[in-house]
Amino acid sequence: MSKLVTIYGGSGFVGRYIARRMAKAGWRVRVAVRRPNEALFVQTYGVVGQVEPELCNIRDDASVRHAMRGADAVVNCVGILNNLGKNKFDAVHHEGAERVARLASLAGVKRLVHLSSIAADVDSDSNYARTKGLGEQSVKTYFPDATILRPSVVFGVEDQFFNRFAKMTTFSMVLPVVGGNTLFQPVYVDDVAAATEVALTGAVPTGVYELGGPEVDTLKGLIHFMLKEIQRRRLVVNLPFWVGSVMDFGFDMMQAVSGGLIPNTILSRDQVRLLKHNNVVSEGARGLADLGIKPTPFEAVAPEYLWRFRPSGEYASIKESAKKLRKA
Repeated sequence: MSKLVTIYGGSGFVGRYIARRMAKAGWRVRVAVRRPNEALFVQTYGVVGQVEPELCNIRDDASVRHAMRGADAVVNCVGILNNLGKNKFDAVHHEGAERVARLASLAGVKRLVHLSSIAADVDSDSNYARTKGLGEQSVKTYFPDATILRPSVVFGVEDQFFNRFAKMTTFSMVLPVVGGNTLFQPVYVDDVAAATEVALTGAVPTGVYELGGPEVDTLKGLIHFMLKEIQRRRLVVNLPFWVGSVMDFGFDMMQAVSGGLIPNTILSRDQVRLLKHNNVVSEGARGLADLGIKPTPFEAVAPEYLWRFRPSGEYASIKESAKKLRKA
């Protein structure tokens, strides 16, 4: 019988790519999610019955334990960018990671891959980065042979990076950014999935790997790249951090006053703290090359999904081709 992997958060942005890869590799895949009815699309990644979503709440021991029954390997890629309801940074990134690692060890799971963040730091003033760091500590405590992957900002068709800024251009002539000079090293989502697959096979040593793409650029530089691809002219304004702090306070208050009915998807205080630090692979850290993976440049992928934000959408390239033909 083929091996079974349980992927917590397997229907999310990164998780779905991992699920698809593991199914193609012949594994049975159990996708543990809070809303299985919204994750039915993962069933198309394999033959009938090979990939199945299952109800699971990472904040509950019994739920997590039941989702990993009989699993040969476990992947935890559950993560949040904003506190909302009961899903707080500590509950998800720290306690959730600890729960998965502890129960996986007790269940005798052979391999555990934990997706963290390149920003993970127990001493960070950012709750996101601090809880990511605490989560890593717990994973190492309960499952010493786990593989921890720390990606930089992840890009891909469903990303909340290039897509987010591109969407802003459709209703604003000005793009205000905080931390425009902060460095990023965008990594392709399927490269992260490939790294997970390699780690699950046991073909590489366990430990921590920092995942970044082949290019390093500032946030402002990446936005200018995006603007060129979507063929729009917008004024990119790099705001001082103190201005960002005033803005994020207002957005956070709006979420608090509304009881979470109006979530802060624009800019939070925690995100401003994160933007004060570069988001790149550390010097000497093990990375994609050590996993036998050649990193994919964002210039090779982003144009394939950013075209829909162009003024003429999919017809922009057709118009460009027609112009060249007329000139010829």
